[in-house]
Amino acid sequence: MRLGVNIDHVATLRQARKGRYPDPVAAAALAELGGADQITLHVREDRRHVNDRDLELLRKTVNGTLNLEMAAVQTMLNLALQHRPDTATLVPERREELTTEGGLDVVTNREEIRKVARSLRDASVEVSLFVDPDLEQIKASHRAEAQAVELHTGRYCEARTQRDRARELARVVEGAKAAAKLGLRVAAGHGLDYWNVKPVAEIAEITELNIGYAIVCRALLTGLERAVRDMKDLIG
Repeated sequence: MRLGVNIDHVATLRQARKGRYPDPVAAAALAELGGADQITLHVREDRRHVNDRDLELLRKTVNGTLNLEMAAVQTMLNLALQHRPDTATLVPERREELTTEGGLDVVTNREEIRKVARSLRDASVEVSLFVDPDLEQIKASHRAEAQAVELHTGRYCEARTQRDRARELARVVEGAKAAAKLGLRVAAGHGLDYWNVKPVAEIAEITELNIGYAIVCRALLTGLERAVRDMKDLIG
């Protein structure tokens, strides 16, 4: 199981005082020392946390794979084509949200997403779509010429009862199986932490987890290398 460490929240802390530290680029290096297979970052259109400087330096310094989360719009496509991350994960984006609140609506916006996906694939950037574990969205992702999907695990992570949690986990399992049958690489993420990650990590079709907030929070107490290593041990 590959672990992608999302460093957005390191940049959020830096931007709280518009300062120079903590540096998400340095955090990425420590995450890799702790065993991260991938560094994930979301460059938002308003640059509220990660910025162009971060992306430029990370492209030059990350030893594993670099996964750029981005809106499926021309300005962000231009940025991706300039820096050529290993993977571009297309996500929905609203200015007022604190974090990504749901999966991409590929069914409604398939043609627009396909155009972006084709441009990225032509530049040898793998295309992943961040979608809810919904069969129609997964089928639409395949038709939009994505090579991978990242299943949104938010509803599973936010479930309050054991019954609800089991139901939402079953949706993730079903979605992962459907995506794999279509030949899509399957990742998962959003809301995963040290207490709820194991059932998702045990889904055979899922080969990658992207986790940020929980790791950065633990890093405040244990250090980033240890926080990443602890997560790697759990999902291994």
